[in-house]
Amino acid sequence: MFKTIRNAWSIPDLRKKLLFTLLIIVLFRVGSVIPVPFLNMDVLASVMAPLQDVTNEASQTFVAYLNTLSGGAFANATIFAMGITPYINSSIIMQLLCVAIPALERLSKEGEDGRKKIATITRYVTVVLGLIQGTAYYFYLKNSGNETGKITVYNEGFAMVFSAIVIILCFTAGTALMMWLGEQINKNGIGNGISMLLFAGIIARLPYTVRNLSMYWQMGADTPKFYAFVPLWIVLFLAVIWVITFMQDAERRIPVQYAKKVVGRKMYGGQSTHLPIKVALGGVMPIIFASSILSIPSTIRMFVNVESGFWNSFLNAFSTEGWLYSVVYFVLILMFAYFYTTIQYNPIEMANNLKQNNGTIPGIRPGRPTADFIAKILSRITLIGALFLALIALLPIAYSGATGLAGLSMGGTSVIIIVGVALDTVKQLESQMMMRHYKGFLD
Repeated sequence: MFKTIRNAWSIPDLRKKLLFTLLIIVLFRVGSVIPVPFLNMDVLASVMAPLQDVTNEASQTFVAYLNTLSGGAFANATIFAMGITPYINSSIIMQLLCVAIPALERLSKEGEDGRKKIATITRYVTVVLGLIQGTAYYFYLKNSGNETGKITVYNEGFAMVFSAIVIILCFTAGTALMMWLGEQINKNGIGNGISMLLFAGIIARLPYTVRNLSMYWQMGADTPKFYAFVPLWIVLFLAVIWVITFMQDAERRIPVQYAKKVVGRKMYGGQSTHLPIKVALGGVMPIIFASSILSIPSTIRMFVNVESGFWNSFLNAFSTEGWLYSVVYFVLILMFAYFYTTIQYNPIEMANNLKQNNGTIPGIRPGRPTADFIAKILSRITLIGALFLALIALLPIAYSGATGLAGLSMGGTSVIIIVGVALDTVKQLESQMMMRHYKGFLD
């Protein structure tokens, strides 16, 4: 990876793109530390303190999950507090609607113009989701301050209304600005703009892991197991990165044979190729879906004070320390992996495309048998990919439960995003260098 970046840096055009991408990331981090107006920062720091401590139960809620994806901006109520999650949710919603609504499905198949219209609709949905999420966050800040007996924002009179409008609009504008910054990376940078911002936000949280490591080091005399389990943590962390790197590039190649055909005086086809199907088809999306659903009970606890009774037992059963959480998490990841694969890949359409281009899978008849064969391959590949995602997602939970060193665990979602974005960025650089060097940059 470092060799690829060094080679890209030696090309003036790519060097400008790298510098532009770095500038956008710096602007993103600057915006992540500028708080919105009309907030009592001292009270806010005390309210959000549990989210910054990963050993605290509150750090396992969906609110803390948003804080991780935003690079800590959520806990500081900055203009980029909403992070890029509204855009991610908007993209997911549009993918689902393109399957459910025939008009959007036709629009998505109209080529470049259709994709531009879908992108425009996605932007509008992003702003709407950012407005809704910003409004919810404002009331969360307001209610949290009231619970502590201190005022986080103005809570009466015209000042409350005016401050609420300004704060919510700042959160919404921050969401739109982040979306624009990501598009600028796609246009003038090295690409993968939204992923790069997500990558930068997660990387910004690494110092907190180092801080927790130093805290355990200081408590080493009182925590003998620290000296035994930290080397295990390092080995597991490196092993997880290797497995993710391997699985991100793993694919099942279905052989395809194209028949020969003569057009005029030229002969086309007659070549053998393959149809690649990635093992990790859905990427990190199944984990995001599953963790979002399972974070609902723990997030409800932050809004509703339940100390006893049925609902208290129900909410406690879905804490990250309970076995029920891990079992349901595992099942949801499997379900969403198959669901996401069904949306992204249509075996019947793939078989029809092969048939129209005179392509066949050796030993399989064209048409319905080819579609059934591809569906069977997709089912098996999806199961392998889903088990891989479930293992990566549950490993930090199992490690924390076995060792008690929760502060050293890093979410599987974050690791997959970091490794995936790094690999995609390297591939982007390699492809752009390949276009500029006919013999290839490795020669």
